[in-house]
Amino acid sequence: IREYQSADSCLKLLTDKLEKKLMLPEEKSWTLCNAGSFARDTLVCLPADGKLRPADETGRLLPVQNCPDGLLVRICAEPLSMKTLSFAEEERGNDEQQENVFLWDSQKRILETPIYTAVWQTDGTLCSLFDKRCCRQVLDVPGNSLTVYEDKAVVFDAWDIDIYYQEKGYEVDDLKTVSVEKSSLMTKVKMDWNYQDSTISQEIRFYNDNRRIDFVTHADWHEHQQLLRVLFPLDIRTSEATFDIQYGNVKRPTYENTSWDMAKFETVAHQWADYSETGYGVSLMNDCKYGYSAKGYVLGMSLIKCGIHPDYAADQGIHDFTYALYPHSGSWQESGVQKEAWRLNNPLWTVEGAVDAEVQSAFCKADTDHVAIDCIKKAEDSEDLIIRFHEYAGMRGPVTLNFGFPVDSWQETDLMENPDGEEMTGELKVTVRPYEIRTFRVTPKK
Repeated sequence: IREYQSADSCLKLLTDKLEKKLMLPEEKSWTLCNAGSFARDTLVCLPADGKLRPADETGRLLPVQNCPDGLLVRICAEPLSMKTLSFAEEERGNDEQQENVFLWDSQKRILETPIYTAVWQTDGTLCSLFDKRCCRQVLDVPGNSLTVYEDKAVVFDAWDIDIYYQEKGYEVDDLKTVSVEKSSLMTKVKMDWNYQDSTISQEIRFYNDNRRIDFVTHADWHEHQQLLRVLFPLDIRTSEATFDIQYGNVKRPTYENTSWDMAKFETVAHQWADYSETGYGVSLMNDCKYGYSAKGYVLGMSLIKCGIHPDYAADQGIHDFTYALYPHSGSWQESGVQKEAWRLNNPLWTVEGAVDAEVQSAFCKADTDHVAIDCIKKAEDSEDLIIRFHEYAGMRGPVTLNFGFPVDSWQETDLMENPDGEEMTGELKVTVRPYEIRTFRVTPKK
């Protein structure tokens, strides 16, 4: 814990210095920082006065909604860029009077959105999720099933999950409250459950223009040797699932024909796992959980493991995490699963104040969708920049890196920043192979 606290203090010191260096103290202005290599069209909550309406750098008024913490604003941001919003002097119109695209039937617990029709059972599980744009059912049987299993590992209680844990499970079905908060941009279905000595609360967020469904979860957990998991039985038939890993992805079987297959009852994934058949698929994303299961048509994720050795108090107390369901047409490569998972894990960073227009453009971006920029840093031995990217979709083709500053020269290097090619001038354009990692030294013009 002390190491994390030290790292957090160092990071805060650096960000404070960066804000003082870049930010201009303009009133009624907010700057949004996109630290990811993908463009985004997203919602951001600004702790701002709800009586005025924000505008972008061109003066265009942005779609907004009042929310408990300020204003919910829909914005577009370029990759690796900063964007300043100012507030128009005239009072904004009442967006609450706009046509509400979400319809909620409290008796039947049915929510109609522009994309989905969602139906809940009395225990809080989703008994139906119909994709209106693709005209098909997403779930096979009730989904978002929170299930608790007895978890008494033979050895390494804090780390191991033994295969027989699946033999004794209990559904979290003691639903206490249901409420709905609607707006024209997003609707939240809020649910609270009790389980033994613990409580679980969720905000299930549906968006009017995004297929992703977020399950924002708050748990006050006081159980021991019990494993909390969430299960989504999907109306998808496939013999393999795809799992996101560092610099790529791997496939695992969804069947148990051999002892090797049976041993893969828990699989690691970083930000997402995907079930896809020809033309349609569903991804399960997360912002901090890495244990997945994919058996038959059920895609699941481990949420809380509370062993008693070596720490009897492990995982006791407050847990805040988000997982998301992302039904999509086409394959995971075609539907932008990687980009959507990155957006979930890297929300826009908001800072009060403004920045000069010359630094608001994208610092660096690739001209293709199947390449992710992973690192931009100062070289260890000079003032040059080191830029690293990787191909994540298993595709081959040309990639051009465009910079928001003039470049004098560039040179490919190995992972240790040693030269691995000739020094070049002009456009940084290369051909990338599937899952390839490339690193370049870039010298800006003085």
